[in-house]
Amino acid sequence: MRAKTKTKPRSTSKAAERAVPRLRIAMGKGLILGPGKVDLLEAIERKGSISAAAREMSMSYRRAWLLVDALNQMFRHPLVIAAPGGVRGGGARITEFGKGVAAAYRRIEQKTRVAIREELARIDANADRG
Repeated sequence: MRAKTKTKPRSTSKAAERAVPRLRIAMGKGLILGPGKVDLLEAIERKGSISAAAREMSMSYRRAWLLVDALNQMFRHPLVIAAPGGVRGGGARITEFGKGVAAAYRRIEQKTRVAIREELARIDANADRG
């Protein structure tokens, strides 16, 4: 039998400050839009290629390509258009639609953070201090 130890209750307001959502949006069977895919979209936009974005994110090119393919299958319009390599080196670009999807995800993420802080603050304000 374990001895009960008295622990100091955690402050919910501090928890609210630390709370960071990892939002995943199910777009269909097996099609999930989440922070990793959106990070990849943003890296491709910065770098202009899937391979450079993969290197920046410390992931394999194959993994990045599979994620791009999954992103492009989630919607009727492509998010990323890749040009084959060769003498000119190929590359990839984020479509305007893809930029809109990434921006919408970031807005949803921000609203989620605000909702978490508000709800945890409400809990903290009503917590029994006795």
